Amino acid sequence: MEPSPGEISALLRQLSDGDRNAESQLVPLVYDELRRLARRYLRSDRADSLQATDLVNEAFLKLRGTLGIGWEGRAHFFAVASTQMRRILIDHARKKFAGKRFGGQIKLSLDAVAAFEGEQFEHLIDLDRALEKLARLDARQARAVELRFFSGLSLEEIAAVLGVNERTVKRDWVAAKAWLYGELSASRGAL
Repeated sequence: MEPSPGEISALLRQLSDGDRNAESQLVPLVYDELRRLARRYLRSDRADSLQATDLVNEAFLKLRGTLGIGWEGRAHFFAVASTQMRRILIDHARKKFAGKRFGGQIKLSLDAVAAFEGEQFEHLIDLDRALEKLARLDARQARAVELRFFSGLSLEEIAAVLGVNERTVKRDWVAAKAWLYGELSASRGAL
């Protein structure tokens, strides 16, 4: 049976209040959702690539240090988890492709990066650079992309995390996707 968002939020509040027992109850409730997200990012049969379980376990290790923060609910937790997963994926991609040069122009959409098969790890590095550049121009748009893409949050959940209304998130999402497409296309053409 799938846990309710309210159940997860209640455990996060208990954890924020210092109840360490809440952590042991929370982990099984969120683990499957994080694995589902990780599998979506890591669709690959290659033995040398990062596995979903490894990604989730490493993210949990990094999250352990943040479990006592003031959680605002389920969406906030998955937002923080997605940031950790993004950092892990970027580190893995950088290690995997360190020193390699990539040639040729590749047409890349934001949604296409989600499969992360083989050479698509290099695209993740490009996406990360583009997101960092977008964050300097519009931090909220970059955060909305990160929350949508890396954690799979709904527009409504993103709105709650960012403290804006859903229409604003929709506008940010559309604008950010268009900007990222242009940025990624330009960066791929420059190689």
